[in-house]
Amino acid sequence: MTVTPAASTTPTSTGSQPDAMKQLSSNFSTFLTLLTTQLKNQDPTSPMDSNEFTQQLVMYSQVEQQIDTNDSLKTLISQGTSSAASMTTGYLGKKVSVTNGQASLTNGSATWTYNLKATAATTQLSITNANGVTVYTGTGDTASGNNTFTWDGKDINGNQLPDGAYKLTVTAADSAGNTVTSSVASAGTVTQIDMTGPTPQLIVGNMEIGLGDIAAVAN
Repeated sequence: MTVTPAASTTPTSTGSQPDAMKQLSSNFSTFLTLLTTQLKNQDPTSPMDSNEFTQQLVMYSQVEQQIDTNDSLKTLISQGTSSAASMTTGYLGKKVSVTNGQASLTNGSATWTYNLKATAATTQLSITNANGVTVYTGTGDTASGNNTFTWDGKDINGNQLPDGAYKLTVTAADSAGNTVTSSVASAGTVTQIDMTGPTPQLIVGNMEIGLGDIAAVAN
């Protein structure tokens, strides 16, 4: 008679750690009971292979170690999330520079600063809403360096759009048609921290932004 561990001893990513460990302990107890019974009733003229016992015990040990490792990883991730949450609270009330192209339309007004690496012959401005739909297009300043654009929140047809997060894209070219490198930024004050997701998000006006989109912080 051969004793094999139940298939359910292998942990899966969908099971919780306490349930997996409880199941492993139960199966291991059953395994030992069966093993003891088998030893008592084995044929003396044909004893069981001790190597098979050893392999089965090692397999149980490996499964237990894997469960412990997964549990430790969950603890580390939880500690990292708590640390990130504590760090982001320091941004409350601070003015930040946002570099993902977004700005908050508040009370019918949103302002961006865009930088042109060289003087452009043409500069096209395009604004999209949270769904990626283009709501405004127009021409912008062409001077090299920083340029400011303030939008009144009206779409292509002159309709007033609701407050929210909008993204500005700048496309510039020189007189020869070569692309002029540009970058877009906006500024706002952090009023809240959203900690409901996997990573904390800063609330600036009507938009949520991640720490990776912050270029500068000021009091």
